[in-house]
Amino acid sequence: MRQEDEDRQGQSELLQSLRSKATELLLREEWEESIQVYTKFIDLSRIQISNLEPDPDKFRKSLCLALCNRAEARARLRDFLGAMRDCDEALEIERTHFKTLLCKGKVLLGLSKYSLALECFKTALLDPQAGGNLETVTEYIEKCKKLEFQAKTGAFDLSDWILSGFRGKTPELAEFIGSIEIKKCEVSGRGLFATKNIVAGTLIIVTKAVATERGILGSGESGEKAQLIMWKSFIEEVTESVRKCDRTHRLVSILSTGKDEDDLEIPDISLFRPDEAFGIYDDSKRDLDVEKLLSILDVNSLVEDAVSAKVLGKNKEYYGVGLWTLASLINHSCIPNARRLHVGDYAIVHASRDIKAGEEVTFAYFDVLSPLEKRKEMAESWGFSCGCSRCKFESFLYVTNQEIGEFEMGLERGVDAGNAVHMVEEGMKRWKVKGKDKGLLRASYWGVYDEIYNSERLMKRWGRKIPTMEVVVDSVYDVIGSDERLMKMVVEEMKKKNGACSNIAEMEKIVKLGKGVYGKVVSKKKAMKSLLGLE
Repeated sequence: MRQEDEDRQGQSELLQSLRSKATELLLREEWEESIQVYTKFIDLSRIQISNLEPDPDKFRKSLCLALCNRAEARARLRDFLGAMRDCDEALEIERTHFKTLLCKGKVLLGLSKYSLALECFKTALLDPQAGGNLETVTEYIEKCKKLEFQAKTGAFDLSDWILSGFRGKTPELAEFIGSIEIKKCEVSGRGLFATKNIVAGTLIIVTKAVATERGILGSGESGEKAQLIMWKSFIEEVTESVRKCDRTHRLVSILSTGKDEDDLEIPDISLFRPDEAFGIYDDSKRDLDVEKLLSILDVNSLVEDAVSAKVLGKNKEYYGVGLWTLASLINHSCIPNARRLHVGDYAIVHASRDIKAGEEVTFAYFDVLSPLEKRKEMAESWGFSCGCSRCKFESFLYVTNQEIGEFEMGLERGVDAGNAVHMVEEGMKRWKVKGKDKGLLRASYWGVYDEIYNSERLMKRWGRKIPTMEVVVDSVYDVIGSDERLMKMVVEEMKKKNGACSNIAEMEKIVKLGKGVYGKVVSKKKAMKSLLGLE
């Protein structure tokens, strides 16, 4: 008996030592090391319990806490799958264990599963320990309710954050999917399509990145080197996320590699909803083939400073790249109807002009306020040929009207902007270009329109021979949606008129353009004026 007592004492001392060391590592935020030590403690505790120790309840309580702490460390490393397993095992020991329920709730929040997280926090209130942490739990409950409401309604409001000058923590947003579906495109591949009419400014999706990487790039060789380092780190982050979560693995795997587009699976939109249950408890930790993953990232990664994007908050000081799986299914068009905002690790996609039911949702991958040949060059650098209706229309005009080519040669030689605009407008009369098609050509030669409308000298000479700025902006907006440059031109013109809006209609036009650029995430007029540069 003495030997057994000594062995038991030795085991007890070893467990105490392991627990103390693991706790110390956890407090020092050395997550990997703490997980290793907690694992030893947990394995040894299980052996003790299975050996029917005299006081197994004591070991079970210690095991419950150790599993909870290991879950916390795993969650910090974004190993949500492992963290969920630990939480569930701990809750099998003690159903209302406060710390475990709090940890599990936070993990579920990280997975955007708001209703399940809410259940955890409400259950946590049943534990006697909740008394001293009532304020914390209540805050989490309110956060879950807010995010669940956002996810169901798409009602987001960043007004207070904007008015604060983007100070403090970046707002935590819910993931949201609006009235869209995934379908096969007419040309090739897949895309997102509206299932009902969508008004300009309406949110289409709000999605959290699988991974992001940001940094300040220098110029020349140092900038290229910094970008390569960022890209390497980004690849590692995506790889780790794919390895640790079966759901992420599934979503990344179905993205295009740029090959065999016609044979790609057409996934149901529900797979991208965060409340979809598959994969959370799956034991598989699979890696994507490295070559395939690199191809997926090359084709689907988005930069935050793209022409159709706007970065809000601290991120705007950095060059950023990320992978947003659902947003990456949005194709290019030279007559785009959507833009995106980047807020923290979230991409907010909204309609930049009205979208009809059945119409494909599209971005501008490059500057579409450019002539046809320039757009062709940019599309080629992206590895595709654009077949949108605008490109087809302008290609036809090039073939049937030789003077367009002569006009562009004149632009290259530096012809006077006023003369250039006058030539375009007179040419459209001869070419019988009417209706919205006028907006297409004005968009293509936006550079000279922009130059003349911003020059008092040119306007004095050519103002009566060309359309008003308002007419041109409206026609370009009708075909390519809201663009920051259109908005800026109207705002600057308004400022020239005594620095204030001369009438309600003028202000409504500016707000309309603003909603197309920023989306309907700003309810307070003062916040919108701040974004528009009117404050």
